[in-house]
Amino acid sequence: MENTIDYKNQKEFNIFVASTYSDLKKIRDSGDQKAFNELLLKDLPQVKRYVTKRLNTALSKGNLPRGKYRPDDFIDQLFIEVYDHFDEVGNEADLYPWLFKKADELLEDTIVDEEFDAVFFENIDDYSKPEWDEMQEKFSTDGDGDLVMLDELDDISYPKNDYVLNHVFVEDDNNEMIAQLDEEWGEENIRKHADMVLYNLPIPMRVVFELATEHHFALEQIAMIRNQSFEEVRQLLEDARKALETSFYNRYNGIV
Repeated sequence: MENTIDYKNQKEFNIFVASTYSDLKKIRDSGDQKAFNELLLKDLPQVKRYVTKRLNTALSKGNLPRGKYRPDDFIDQLFIEVYDHFDEVGNEADLYPWLFKKADELLEDTIVDEEFDAVFFENIDDYSKPEWDEMQEKFSTDGDGDLVMLDELDDISYPKNDYVLNHVFVEDDNNEMIAQLDEEWGEENIRKHADMVLYNLPIPMRVVFELATEHHFALEQIAMIRNQSFEEVRQLLEDARKALETSFYNRYNGIV
């Protein structure tokens, strides 16, 4: 998917997507589906990123048959869904989260429900550093392959300056821990650990965290995307942050 527009941050991109709403509506009313799709394509790079990451996780967990689905299969179907149901978009501010909602519905219809590993979540307080290290090694071998061409993610416009610890440790009194972790382990290792923990969390928790932190949706928007209540989404985000925070404390307790 070609995307020649460079955006410095998520807010700027959100403004751009909102600005396309009126033109998309006019083009659709005129019945020019080709022109509609050409403009819509500019709104979809991060939607494709979202689809690609979810497919890769589902494939690595065995919740999709290998070789049957590619991200572009879902994006192609999304073009049809968006064109056919564009009247559902209430206003320009709703367009961006609505695109994720339609993509999410397509994914939910295809991905087989995974059996959540309750043992991991229930015992997250008790894992030792060696156990975390072993899990990381296994994840790097089994969960981080080329199932959906992960290099595709590098071609998608996405702000690179988001730092995972700022999304996990949201209280000011954690600044010292963030600084120590950053100094000792570096951003790449910290992100790898976070990816491994998120991989083992249940789908709703993982998806809510990623929508909030990678795509910067408000809780109200995530509730709309996921067809859940505000309180459910708030609790899922809190649980994901708590799981990540606990894992960092336990794995890196020799540092802090």
